[in-house]
Amino acid sequence: MKLKEIKKFINKVYPKIEKHYGFSKFQECTPYVEIHHSPYSDSKDPHLVGEYCWDDNSLIVYWKNIKSKKQLIETLVHEYQHYLQSPSWMKRYYTMGYNYNDHPYEVAAYDEEKNWKKFV
Repeated sequence: MKLKEIKKFINKVYPKIEKHYGFSKFQECTPYVEIHHSPYSDSKDPHLVGEYCWDDNSLIVYWKNIKSKKQLIETLVHEYQHYLQSPSWMKRYYTMGYNYNDHPYEVAAYDEEKNWKKFV
């Protein structure tokens, strides 16, 4: 997808995601979406398409790794789940020995991606 197309599509679907999932009890407002091309933009790892940053309450999309509208929506939905989740428990689960593939918050976020069609 091209950058201009991604921006336009985010403006269309992100408000639907915000409305559907609502506000986090861990932040004062919904996350701001940032579109970046680095640091992971040259990676072939399909998981490196986005991230949520608790510190500045931003949802980051690595646009060069986004290949379709479906993947873009899934990324927004996935990272929005992290906005809704407890930052202390995110760290706590890792301390308990979970890794990215079995971390309960990651599993929940991936499960929620299945609902991407709600936002088309």
